Amino acid sequence: MNAPLPGAVHAYADYARRLHHVMSHADWTGAALLAQELRDCWSSGRQVFLAGNGGSAGNAVHLANDLLYGISKTCGSGLRVHALPANTSVITCLANDEGYEHIFSHQLAVQARPGDVLIALSGSGNSPNILAALGKAREMGLRTFAILGFTGGKAKDMVDVPIHFAVDDMQISEDMQMIVGHVAMQWLHANPPPKA
Repeated sequence: MNAPLPGAVHAYADYARRLHHVMSHADWTGAALLAQELRDCWSSGRQVFLAGNGGSAGNAVHLANDLLYGISKTCGSGLRVHALPANTSVITCLANDEGYEHIFSHQLAVQARPGDVLIALSGSGNSPNILAALGKAREMGLRTFAILGFTGGKAKDMVDVPIHFAVDDMQISEDMQMIVGHVAMQWLHANPPPKA
């Protein structure tokens, strides 16, 4: 096997440096509040909804799996969690009939109840369907969190708890969504509520 090109090695080292910089300068208060809220949802049976587009949609589906199954130590004891980007039939129907900006808010209108939690995953914080979902969540009395990059966009001011990483890099922004979710998962697994 040939040795890797020096430029490729440098690209990995540079990415690691930039990711480390974001992590080491982050304010983790919002992430800790999210983990505590998820623990309370687990204890009380409140539902958790995740929404995102593109890579953030993939992250939403991944984290839903972690919260449904990964945190639990016994069958049936995980969180009641829903990844809103997961059902392609629902997504394409709503996008076709109501407009893409409504693909998440219309699902919340049917499934969510006051006191449930919405976690929005967005690099820009400006996706119309994310903003519509946050608006619907507020209208319905949900608790809202958003894991955001760049400036945080309009979503930063719409949520109860913004978890904002001011990085102008979509891939690192998406990495931070997973890091927040994975740390919460590990903390929940180690600190389940009574009878979980």
